[in-house]
Amino acid sequence: MKKLRKSFVVMVVFGAFLLGLAPLNVTNASHSWANYHWARSTNPVALAVGDNISPVWDGHLDVAVSDWNISPVINLTKTVGLTNPKNCKPVAGRIEVCNAKYGKNGWLGLAQIRVSGDHITSAVAKLNDTYFNTSPYNTPVWRQFVMCQEIAHDFGLDHQDENFSNPNLGSCMDYTNNPSGPLSNEHPNTHDYDELLLIYEHLDALIAALTQTSGKNQEEAGVDFSDPKEWGKEIRYDSSGRPNLFENDLGKGKKIITHVIWVDSVEGK
Repeated sequence: MKKLRKSFVVMVVFGAFLLGLAPLNVTNASHSWANYHWARSTNPVALAVGDNISPVWDGHLDVAVSDWNISPVINLTKTVGLTNPKNCKPVAGRIEVCNAKYGKNGWLGLAQIRVSGDHITSAVAKLNDTYFNTSPYNTPVWRQFVMCQEIAHDFGLDHQDENFSNPNLGSCMDYTNNPSGPLSNEHPNTHDYDELLLIYEHLDALIAALTQTSGKNQEEAGVDFSDPKEWGKEIRYDSSGRPNLFENDLGKGKKIITHVIWVDSVEGK
C-alpha cells in the first residue's frame, strides 16, 4: 500500500512538472467545496465572468481574474454583465459578479452556485456595499480579499482555514481579521492552485446537456436570494459559530448552495 501511495504522489508531481508548475504539495491541497465543479470536455474550464460592478470594484475583479488564470485548469474571461446588480440573477454557464447596497443583513460577501448533482450550472458572487462603504471594509485590501474568495467559491474552491484569529496563510481562501497581513490574504497561494488541479483532473461526459441546464428554476420566481431567510438549511458553521454554508434543495437533484462571510464573524462578535 505504501508503494502504491508513493507511486501516485510521484505521478502527480511529474504531471505538475509537465504543466510547467512547481511540484504539488498534495498533502495540503484539500479544500475543495464538496465535489462541486463545472462540467467540461477539455481543460481549462472556460468561464465568462459577468461584470455587474461599479468602477470602485473593477480593478479588483481584473486582479482576481488574472490571479486565478494562473491556474492551467481555469480560464476566466471578464465580459459584460447580464444581470441587474441589485437582483444579481444567475445566467446559465456563467459567473455573474455584482455589488450593491444589499442592506444591513449581516453578510459582507457571498457566493451562490446552482448545481445539478455535483455540477455547477451557474454562479453569482455578491459584494455588499452596505458594509464596504463603511470602516473597516472600505479599503482596497478588504475588497480584494473578498472578491478573490467569492469568485473562487464559484468554481469549486473552499476555505483553507475558517478561524479568523489564526495567522494568515497568504491565501484569499483563508478567513482573517486582517487581510493585509502579514501575510497578505489578497491573492491565491500555491495550495489553491494545487487544489484546482485535483478538482479538475477528470473530464466530464454529457457536456452539452449540462451546459444547456437553465441557471434559474420556476421555484425561484420572485425570491430574493440576498435575504438569508431564503438560503435554506444551515449545513456548516465557522469558528465564530455562525452558519456560513446553506443548502436550498429545489428537487430533482438541483440545489442552490450559498457560501457567506459575515461581518459579525470578521469582527469577532
